[in-house]
Amino acid sequence: MRLVIWLWYHTPVDNLTRELAFPDPPLADDLVLLRPWRDADAAQGFEAFSDEQCLRFSWPRTEPPVLADFLAAASSNEAARLAGAAINFAVAPAAAPDRIWGAASVYDVHLAGGRAAVGYWVAPWARRRGVAGRSVRLLAAWAFTGLGVERLELTCGPDNTASARVAERCGFVREGVMRSHLPFKGARRDTVLFSLLPGELRADEAT
Repeated sequence: MRLVIWLWYHTPVDNLTRELAFPDPPLADDLVLLRPWRDADAAQGFEAFSDEQCLRFSWPRTEPPVLADFLAAASSNEAARLAGAAINFAVAPAAAPDRIWGAASVYDVHLAGGRAAVGYWVAPWARRRGVAGRSVRLLAAWAFTGLGVERLELTCGPDNTASARVAERCGFVREGVMRSHLPFKGARRDTVLFSLLPGELRADEAT
C-alpha cells in the first residue's frame, strides 16, 4: 500500500476520466524533489504533520491526529489519483530524497473544465528555506503544461499569512473570501481564494 499525504478535504471523483500519473522524471529543482510517498515515510511524515502550525492550519478536527489517520488516507488518496481527481507528493530535499520536508498536491482536478487546485504543508525543520514556494512553482508549471489546466486555485484560512504570502510571491491573485466555506475544528471557517492563470507564474525572487 502506497503511503500518501493525508487528504482531509473532499475530492470529487465522479466527473473525471483518467488516472493521474506521477511525472517522469520527477518534478525537482536544485532544492526540492516532489516524489510519490513510500511506506517507509510513515513515521517521519506523521511527525512532520503533527507540528503545531500544520495542525492549526491543515487539520480540520478538534482532536489531534494519530498515526492511523495518516495511514488510513493511503487508499482513498490512491483512489483519487486513479480516478484523476488528485495527486499527492512527498516533498524531499533534492540532495536527500529519503528525508521528508513536507507534502504538496494537485487536487480538485477537473480536466474537462481545465481547472485544479494546489495545496501543501511544510515540516518545521524545513521552513524558511523557500520550500513551499519552490514546490508550488513546480506543481503549477506541471499543471499548466502536463495536465493542460487553464486555472489553478490556492486556498488558505484568513489567518494563514504565510500561505497567503507564498501564493502572492508565486503570482497568484487574491480573488476574495468565501464566507463560512468549510467545517473546521467544530465550527465553520472562511477561506481566502487565490487563482493563477497560464503566464502568471512568477520565478523565485531569491534566485
